[in-house]
Amino acid sequence: MASHRLIQHVGKKYGLRVSEGLYDELNVYYFVDGHALNDRPKLAKVAHECLQKLVNGNSNGGPFAEIMTENEILNFLHSNKGRKEIEHALSALQQMGVHGIPKFIIEGRRMVDGAAHSSVYVDIFREIEQSGQVFGAPVFADILGISSELIERGSHTRDGLEAA
Repeated sequence: MASHRLIQHVGKKYGLRVSEGLYDELNVYYFVDGHALNDRPKLAKVAHECLQKLVNGNSNGGPFAEIMTENEILNFLHSNKGRKEIEHALSALQQMGVHGIPKFIIEGRRMVDGAAHSSVYVDIFREIEQSGQVFGAPVFADILGISSELIERGSHTRDGLEAA
């Protein structure tokens, strides 16, 4: 849970592009390299190194305050900050019937398994395109305390992708 809390905190502090980058890095750290996410000192070190790369190279979202130090990250990991939000998100997922990942929730109402054939996604996005508008809103923004400004700024803009 500590790594989930950290990713949400980073998203609020530095933007979604940075939190997505940290998420990707931690997935490699855990799934590819085989490190434990519950080793908080190591997690703080990896997260700090990742933030240095992502925030210093950020062209999407403007200047930030100083990058969290390794010690600040470790203190955050040892705290309970953000725990309630993550627990509420987990509860919401269970109520929606989500028991495994990856799972995509599109327009706040359509749930698709990550292993679904690409044609399923194409059909959904074509329907949205034809309707001319997106219905619904981000499912977890309120639960996780993510501002609409942060969501509107996005995580995968053309500038952000070119900078990454």
